[in-house]
Amino acid sequence: MSVRLAYASSVLPALSGAAYGAPFQNALLPGGIQADHVHTLWLIMLATCAVVFAAVFAAFLIALWRAPRATEETSPQTSRTTGAERGSSRAVAIGAALSTAGLLGLLVASVVTDRALAGLPLKDGIVIEVNGLQWWWQATYSPGDPARTFETANELHIPVGKPVVLKLQSPDVIHSFWVPNLAPKKDLIPGHTLTLALRADKPGVYRGQCAEFCGYQHAKMAFLVIAEEPAQYEQWEKAQRASAKEPADAAQKRGQQVFMESPCVMCHTIQGTAANAKNGPDLTHLASRTTIAAGTLPNTRGHLAGWISNPQQVKPGTNMPAVTLPADDLQALLTYLESLQ
Repeated sequence: MSVRLAYASSVLPALSGAAYGAPFQNALLPGGIQADHVHTLWLIMLATCAVVFAAVFAAFLIALWRAPRATEETSPQTSRTTGAERGSSRAVAIGAALSTAGLLGLLVASVVTDRALAGLPLKDGIVIEVNGLQWWWQATYSPGDPARTFETANELHIPVGKPVVLKLQSPDVIHSFWVPNLAPKKDLIPGHTLTLALRADKPGVYRGQCAEFCGYQHAKMAFLVIAEEPAQYEQWEKAQRASAKEPADAAQKRGQQVFMESPCVMCHTIQGTAANAKNGPDLTHLASRTTIAAGTLPNTRGHLAGWISNPQQVKPGTNMPAVTLPADDLQALLTYLESLQ
């Protein structure tokens, strides 16, 4: 745990405060070129709609001001209006022409934005396979290169200034990958592999969220994208590719034994041990992550204990079963899990 806290205290405060903290997830604070294109399109649409609103409201006020006033003595107008009203016809024609021009302008801006999003250079880009599951995110780095492949969960690290290609998949229901500070949202359709390219141009910790209702715990299906300087990213990647360290003392050894003899081993993987199940997140470097349960809880000893003992209280409907352990075994297990840097 001390290593994880040292990493958090040394790296995270150096990252962009605009993205980590308040505001934490904000499409109006783009941290990459893709989000910047979307932000520019939004500003164009906002300005256009504001002008239209102002024009309609002004026309409404003018109509009220010019409307004839009647009193109780005014005779009702029963005569039928005939002929064209030139002033009204001219106003309607001008309004229709301006509306058409505005819609065409928005169409052009949208097409230009789409082309810009599709034109991101992907040379030497990092490939990450992202699986959306109920209700967490599985990330596999460099899936086509066995020598460099490793898995993590609910937390993506990417180097600043380098393109990232996300291969999005879902084995169960439709999810939607959305990290508004970096890229537009993209749906994950079961049976299909879709791609999303992004690039972070500012260091920061950017919050993401599933943006498609996917079941009971949809609201608690978040993730973090941590954009680091290339040297820091390479250090993190090297550490993630390594197997879990062997227990360093008797308490950690007892904790590993508890893990291997408990239901945990039926769902989780810890590289370097006999635990190789794929039903839950890979725990090989659990202690290096900022949160647990897909962003639901901070990764601290107390929260981890509560999550293991009674996950349904934290995240009702989760597939994580409660693991009931004697107090001494639970403390030993926590000690072991905290060593998984």
